[in-house]
Amino acid sequence: MKKIPVLLFLILCMAFACHNRTAQIEDASRGYIVKVGDDAPDFDIHYLDGSTERLSNYRGKVVMLQFTASWCGVCRKEMPYIERDVWQKHKENLDFALIAVDYKEPADTTQKFAETIRVTYPLTLDESGEKFHRYAAQGAGVTRNIIIGRDGKIAFLTRLYDPGEFAEMVRVIEELLAKPSDESSR
Repeated sequence: MKKIPVLLFLILCMAFACHNRTAQIEDASRGYIVKVGDDAPDFDIHYLDGSTERLSNYRGKVVMLQFTASWCGVCRKEMPYIERDVWQKHKENLDFALIAVDYKEPADTTQKFAETIRVTYPLTLDESGEKFHRYAAQGAGVTRNIIIGRDGKIAFLTRLYDPGEFAEMVRVIEELLAKPSDESSR
């Protein structure tokens, strides 16, 4: 009879260890299906004015993709910092692009969101969620920033809004912009 409690204890320990390992893997990727150094998955960018562009057309520039949504409180918290610390600082730089991608919302909702949150950088459409899911797993949350170097490779990934991580992202953007374009393509 003593063997049953010991066996049960061992099974519970193994189950906890497996669950904990899965949680660590998920924390490590934070829901991303891409990683730093990967080529940035390409997609069509649908602007609110009806124009379309390919993300790959921005190769040669430093690109910040921001995945957001009007219903996301953390997004709303972070967006004024993006406006102030990234967009206002680099919007005139021809080597930089900031593209906010509004997750699974129609154009009228995205337009109203842009007006309400009072950011001046472009919000674009991802009505099906397909663009987001080129970068993040099904069920992963928004509030993600992806920094893409001039070479089209992912240079930095953020999740949620953390002031320290945000400051590091700003530093990475500035570092990438400081490199001559021919140096960053090596």
